[in-house]
Amino acid sequence: MNDDDPRQVVELLKAEHRRLDEEITMLRETGTSDQLELARLKKRKLLLKDEIQLLTDRIIPDIIA
Repeated sequence: MNDDDPRQVVELLKAEHRRLDEEITMLRETGTSDQLELARLKKRKLLLKDEIQLLTDRIIPDIIA
């Protein structure tokens, strides 16, 4: 994999985002989650979302119609 290719990086970040989403859901359903851990996972998920958006914006050029 070429780390310079933003499309591949975006796909990796999206996979990590989905994994975190599943982990958060699992922790909520089992009821064994500690609130600090849940908050940490949610924060990481939001940071990933922002990073994905930034990279996606770089990949897709602005087209003025």
